[in-house]
Amino acid sequence: MSVTSSPRPASRIESRPARRSPRAGQAARRRLPSWLSEQRLFGIGAVVVVLLAWEVVALLRIQPQLILPGPVDVINAFGAMIQGGQIWIDLWTSAQELLAGLALAVVIGLPVGLLIGWYKRIAWALNPFVNFLYATPRIALTPLLIIWLGIGSSSKIAIVFLMALFPVLINTAQGVQSLEQGTVRVARCFGASDLQLFRTVALPGTVPFIASGMRLAVGQALIGVFVAELSGAQHGVGMTMNTAGQQFQTATVFAGLFIFAAAGVILTALLRRVENHYAAWRLSND
Repeated sequence: MSVTSSPRPASRIESRPARRSPRAGQAARRRLPSWLSEQRLFGIGAVVVVLLAWEVVALLRIQPQLILPGPVDVINAFGAMIQGGQIWIDLWTSAQELLAGLALAVVIGLPVGLLIGWYKRIAWALNPFVNFLYATPRIALTPLLIIWLGIGSSSKIAIVFLMALFPVLINTAQGVQSLEQGTVRVARCFGASDLQLFRTVALPGTVPFIASGMRLAVGQALIGVFVAELSGAQHGVGMTMNTAGQQFQTATVFAGLFIFAAAGVILTALLRRVENHYAAWRLSND
């Protein structure tokens, strides 16, 4: 007696969904340009959608242009600022104040943070002053700085410096305090001096914390530039925004706001790359 196997129904064979190879998704991602990752694509798309929605609301004139100008109005205002030529002097003035204040914050905050994190007695001596100044709104010191340094660029740089100092100082101190103590003890057993430990262990190990502190300091420094230029400045993007606000030129105020935002985004992106690079380097060494 022969047994014949019945063929499988065609409907069951056809009903099975085709499995998508995982390489297909990778190939689709590879078709994107190298600079345009999926994360950036979503970010750019979200920004475009928000700008289009903003422009539609502005065109419908739900609010008058004096209250809510659209992106096209802001672009036109920025073009008028470029044609006037004054914007270049303002940009140069604000950039000088920003970079000088940040540089001073790094030059002073970095070594003081290393010392506070490394030596307990220095931390005990300086902590009351650091806590006092950190808890005090630094913007409230603006009148004193103007009295002491005048209304020139020195007081503006001092305000930016005070705003940017503490993120660098505190993050550096925390980075030193979070070092692997086993590595420090091994280095001391091999006769390493404090200077060698600073150079070979403490400083490389705290670079991610320093970069993170500088990234936070950028935002504080931009606030310092804006506040400083509200106090008797002759040039600067903050001064231009203040003057435009007094004259009800809302589009010009938005244009200045986007200048500050663009500067913050560019500097933060650069510092984030440095932070990611050294964080990966630190993990690989661990």
